Amino acid sequence: MKLFYNVEDKPPVGAAILLALQHMLAAMGAIIAVPLVVGSAIGLPTDQMVILVNAALMVSGVVTIIQCKGVGPVGIRLPVVMGTSFTFVAISISIGLDAGVSGIFGASLVGSLVMIIGSRFMPQIRKLFPPVVSGTVVVLIGLTILPVSVDWFAGGFVGQEGYGQVRNLMLGLLVLVVVIVLSQVGKGIISAAAIVIGMAVGYLTAIFMGIVDFSPVRDAAFFALPEVMPFGLSFTVSGIIGMSIAYLVTIMESTGDFLALSDATHTKLTGKKLSKGILCDGVGSALASVFGATPFSSFSQNVGIVSITGVASRHVVAVTGIIMLLAGMFPKLGGIVVTIPSPVLGGAGLVMFAMIISAGIGILSRINFTKRNMLIIAVGVASGMAVTVRPEILTYLPDSMRVILGSGITTGSLVALGLNIALGINRADEAESAQEKREALEEQIKECEACNRALEEEENLARQQAELERN
Repeated sequence: MKLFYNVEDKPPVGAAILLALQHMLAAMGAIIAVPLVVGSAIGLPTDQMVILVNAALMVSGVVTIIQCKGVGPVGIRLPVVMGTSFTFVAISISIGLDAGVSGIFGASLVGSLVMIIGSRFMPQIRKLFPPVVSGTVVVLIGLTILPVSVDWFAGGFVGQEGYGQVRNLMLGLLVLVVVIVLSQVGKGIISAAAIVIGMAVGYLTAIFMGIVDFSPVRDAAFFALPEVMPFGLSFTVSGIIGMSIAYLVTIMESTGDFLALSDATHTKLTGKKLSKGILCDGVGSALASVFGATPFSSFSQNVGIVSITGVASRHVVAVTGIIMLLAGMFPKLGGIVVTIPSPVLGGAGLVMFAMIISAGIGILSRINFTKRNMLIIAVGVASGMAVTVRPEILTYLPDSMRVILGSGITTGSLVALGLNIALGINRADEAESAQEKREALEEQIKECEACNRALEEEENLARQQAELERN
């Protein structure tokens, strides 16, 4: 897709803020949700939950800026939104119940070394992701997070009161239609800001419907500053091991996000650039541990925003980081985002996440669909979706295996990687591919010959017509 703003473009300040807002609105809910889920699960009081949320927002902003702008060898310098990762929720709750909240941040700090050290080997790892693997991974990213947007669309989560009510579906549909129409027929900034405009229309409609709860804004403090090690640090061997495994999973997921983003932004993702991105993940997670936030990773949903709006400017997403930083320092700003009803998020999320699937299909369209490649795609996607739609399949596996395979992205990626290595490229596939290329080339030659004959006939008719006119 043609980009409205390229990676290095710097839009005017007003436009940059508007475009940055849609990235923030897409990410804010998830950033806030992780500390709320972890804090409530381990029984933290309200004042400590507030500390977790503010720290998550502020550090998300700082790490997003570093990832987009770059600081020396840290930062991929692409439009990446960083935030607290759901990959770490289960292990964080387990550590918190066993060793307290200080144990979570101690294990997170030590475990971040896995990503920091692992970033040095990304040039070698990058070679393991040819288009057949990277395309499969990107498709899986979209497929595995799509159910989240469906739940938002319906009003929250299955079993929640009002889930699937007609008013929720109509509100989500309104946002979806506005986003699609503006992205297709809108011009300039209107098209680029289709998501934030669609969500604004949905939010105003929700206010008129009387379903917006403004209590989070009233209850939030006006100003807050981060604290260094607000809960202290403690270290347990089991906690460090569990966190380290979760960091290995995050390396795989972030690699998939960066691959999808490189395709959406029309930039080449080298091993060196990938190393800088993973290093920022690790350094950002270490920083989060010091300020009382759970570990970080890149956000897949924001790749969908780049895909649908054509705004690939890393400077725009750096502005998103500034807004998130301010939201952490002025919690009432974050409170406004929390009041956005789920169907409004779902209407925008549905098209954003689906666009990631389209990006993956685009990558796969460049490969030769030989039996080998089709097998890698089929089994890779099937494996990833199996653990996504039926996580119970992992019930009797050891805890460490459940952490690794619990992510559909990781499971599908590992299967696709393994098959790509194990199957190799056999002569039958090469012959089939060569035959397909020959047939395609012959078809193109025939089409060219037919076009030439048509042109010759048209020229002859034109000459005959000219002669008749002269006579």
